[in-house]
Amino acid sequence: MTEHLRILEPYPGIFAYYDGRVPGKRLHSDEPNWLDDGAFKLGIASYSIISGEEALIYDTHISLDHARAVRRHVEAQGAKTLTVVLSHFHDDHVAGNEVFADCEIIANEETARLLEAERANFAQAKPPIDPLVMPNRLFVSDLSLTIGDVPVELRRFEIHSADATVMWLPERKLLFAGDTLEDTATYVADPDRLKTHLIELDRLAEYPAVKILPCHGDADRIAAGGYDPSFIDATRSYISKLLALPADAKPRLADLMADEIANGSLIYLPEYEEVHAENLAALRG
Repeated sequence: MTEHLRILEPYPGIFAYYDGRVPGKRLHSDEPNWLDDGAFKLGIASYSIISGEEALIYDTHISLDHARAVRRHVEAQGAKTLTVVLSHFHDDHVAGNEVFADCEIIANEETARLLEAERANFAQAKPPIDPLVMPNRLFVSDLSLTIGDVPVELRRFEIHSADATVMWLPERKLLFAGDTLEDTATYVADPDRLKTHLIELDRLAEYPAVKILPCHGDADRIAAGGYDPSFIDATRSYISKLLALPADAKPRLADLMADEIANGSLIYLPEYEEVHAENLAALRG
């Protein structure tokens, strides 16, 4: 299942485990399912930060096989103490939790609540996530960690979902965005809260980030160090344009975000036209 998994190293000691965006390839089945028709089609990365004998894993990926590959790689770098941080509760970010059941798994309290609420749905999903291993260390709004000699700050936001946790490396001015930012377009999971998401994006923009590493994005850009802060502006622009559209308007994503694509803030992936169509339907539903 991990034959197309790419291990990228955008910075020394920081790794991205990227899979997906492989034309004609499906991992689970030909039938509709969350893995093939979402995360794998759009591309997804989880991350690790390794310093000495300690490692932090940001999200546990889309399958147990992927999680095992991440763990093998981290331990091969010499890490013995592993800490997991969950960016939010969605299936493609927690499917590998079982592989790290013996580790500290950190999440904010809202992520834990939503995971518990979704436990039965995850067990019946295609593919199923069962057992769902829960986080064992919770925080409310922020938490500071040190991984080896790397300071890491966890901060909760309400962007994309109510329980987003981003990671900030203050010494490197590097932001791990989870699904708060997504290229080519954010997935509207909570259409009634989009105005709040805009306010929260303003708060996210206060971080003096030099580069941003999202979970869903372009592998080559991630490998080259990540996205510029204009990525936040592009996401704000997309949400603002969605909210301003007339009820009967159905512009293509490529047209709606033409300026941001032209200036390089976003990289157009045609598969995101389907995400965009679902976003329009969600707003009008």
